[in-house]
Amino acid sequence: MTQTVNLTWDDLDRAAEANRLATAARRTNGRASASDLPAGRSRLLGVDAARGAALLAMIAVHSLPESDAAGQPTWWFTAFAGRASAAFAVLAGVGIAFLTARQRVRLSAGSGPVAALTVRALAIGAIGLALGYADASLASVILPFYAVMFLLAIPLVFLPTWLVAVTGVVVAAAAPVLQHLLLPRLPEPTYDNPGFGHLVGDPVALLTELTVTGEFPAMTWLAYLCAGLVVGRLALTRMRAILGMLGTGVAFAVAAPVASSVLLDRYGLQQISVTQPTSGLDATQIAEFLAFGGDGSTPTSTWWWLAVDAPHTGTPLDLLATTGSALALLAVMLLASRVTRSLPRRAISLLLLPLAAAGGMVLTLYTAHIMFMNSDLDSFAPVPGYLAQVVAFVSFAFAWWATAGRGPLEGLVTAISGGTRRLAARDGRRPGAGMSRYAPEPRTYRVEPPATGWRPG
Repeated sequence: MTQTVNLTWDDLDRAAEANRLATAARRTNGRASASDLPAGRSRLLGVDAARGAALLAMIAVHSLPESDAAGQPTWWFTAFAGRASAAFAVLAGVGIAFLTARQRVRLSAGSGPVAALTVRALAIGAIGLALGYADASLASVILPFYAVMFLLAIPLVFLPTWLVAVTGVVVAAAAPVLQHLLLPRLPEPTYDNPGFGHLVGDPVALLTELTVTGEFPAMTWLAYLCAGLVVGRLALTRMRAILGMLGTGVAFAVAAPVASSVLLDRYGLQQISVTQPTSGLDATQIAEFLAFGGDGSTPTSTWWWLAVDAPHTGTPLDLLATTGSALALLAVMLLASRVTRSLPRRAISLLLLPLAAAGGMVLTLYTAHIMFMNSDLDSFAPVPGYLAQVVAFVSFAFAWWATAGRGPLEGLVTAISGGTRRLAARDGRRPGAGMSRYAPEPRTYRVEPPATGWRPG
């Protein structure tokens, strides 16, 4: 069954009023009331807005210059590199939590969720391989890596939340160490965007690159999905949970670079310099690596490389910092969707709704972005080219979202995975067991203009 979720200005008013009443009730009674849960719509709006912001940040990293005239990282590269893709991975974990009703899946009800997640992973992987023609020097296609991450995350849905959190901590701490040990013993990655030819010609090499040696290695990035799955199981409509997530995210994002700076300044840089001849990098390249980051891993000449927190290095501190920024981004968007005062709420909605529209169809827009950058249409200078993509993608997403609902590729993936889930449920288990109403239904927010005469788009 297909159902459209309509978010109107009246819906926003009712959610804001529910939040206001819940706050008043807590002040009066000292505890939360039932009205502290206004609607899943508000939560989905904040989550989709976070996805939209991450999408625009990722486009900026791909489209705008990495360095300025002095050879230093630009502010947008410093702000977004590594963080945008990590936010996508954390939010993918949140999506898995929504897909499984924000709770642990029982083994007896696991056939539907497992089938849906498996087919979803394969569909996303197929789309990624279809983009294998893209020039990796412009952008590395992350979708095949995401496919492996989704497959690795399937066992997590059967674990209690506390054990998912423990697994995430273990992965963040141990996976970089394991990668450090394995890299010298594995073939050098190609760093090309893989296509179907790679899958047919050398599947083992492809799986190795997607899992261990590539730019977004699923083995270490599983930590992001663990974080997202834990967050997605929280009561994201409660202010305490949102503020806790914001505080945790800021603490992670600040603590990681501070710890890295202390470790490197006191011990690490000297050891990195001493072992430079065996690192495969010269002194200039080491300086660039520390400033701009890597391609999913670090050199293995010394263990002190794991004290680096530069983008896409896959170290424990890199994972900690980027997880923190992703949590903070999501918390800010959730807080923005809870504003209760009428005037600022309407102003914030003018920003949130377009971001959420783009966030509701990130697979479609990300694919369009990769195709655009590898076409003759991309004849713009960096800044105009970025702005053109933002305007075109957000406008298209808002128009599509307000009329048709789910994005084209999102609808395709959901239809395939939903059909597989129903087939898997025919073995006698209750159809849809363990599945959430959020996943199979399209998220369409139709905006009814207020009396001021404002019109969307």
